Amino acid sequence: MIAVVGHTAIDHIFSVPVLPERHGSTFITRHTVYYGGGAANIAAGIARLGGEAELISAVGGDFPGSKYETWMNELGIRRRLFMVGDERTATCYLYNDADGDQMTFFEWGASSAFATAEAPALDMVHLATADPSFNVRVAERGSFVSFDPGQDLLRYSKEDLEAIIANTDILFANRHEVRGMCTTMGITKDALFAQVPRAICTMSGDGSFLIEGGERRFVPAIPVGLADPTGAGDAYRAGFLTALSGGYDALTAAKVGTTAASFVVEVTGCQTNLPTWETMGARYREHFGALPAPGE
Repeated sequence: MIAVVGHTAIDHIFSVPVLPERHGSTFITRHTVYYGGGAANIAAGIARLGGEAELISAVGGDFPGSKYETWMNELGIRRRLFMVGDERTATCYLYNDADGDQMTFFEWGASSAFATAEAPALDMVHLATADPSFNVRVAERGSFVSFDPGQDLLRYSKEDLEAIIANTDILFANRHEVRGMCTTMGITKDALFAQVPRAICTMSGDGSFLIEGGERRFVPAIPVGLADPTGAGDAYRAGFLTALSGGYDALTAAKVGTTAASFVVEVTGCQTNLPTWETMGARYREHFGALPAPGE
């Protein structure tokens, strides 16, 4: 069982010709609404790949009876939800321009419940975007912890990051988040990676690095048609954690992660085109060769 802690959200994705500069403006060419939230995306990705996922999240009074709840039921995601009846479920507003650059605004809504919630003790847990103090408490009680700061990085203090990193077994971050963490903590990226047994640094279409024991191994991204980059990192985490928990080695898990991510970017919406293990495996074989047996 992989527990995933963090946001459940509704994603509003906007297409714009260009992201405006300060005091500037632009016009919206497309507006679509999808299921989202970093933790919910990862839990959905794990479940779709055939893994067992438990989502620990907060939702508002608009969630019970919603299509989103039905979707989670269909996927078989177990849930421990903090219900805040007089709030809306968190909402994310994402703006994508013609060059593939993105700007995000996040309304916490019911996710404010994390700040005072009791932290569970979990055997295998991934800390996605959520309240920093809650993630610190979960990390301190977790047996095996993976962590990605996501868009909530700005909310973490130096002390928060140090406390989580001290209890982290796997760190996931893109290159922008790595730079932000290093700035907040006042350390170099090499020093950051040296503090965790294993780290994965993703670089969008430029691939990713698996870093462990001082060794860096490169995993190329799979070239596909790009419709929307939103949710690619979450799908990567879902693929990696599903494979790792299934007994695969870390490098194979990273290849599974990048393969899972390639499906998500082909279609708009974080949970719209999540692969099954079978469809992921077929694409894996096309680009990386035969998928080895677990433990090989």
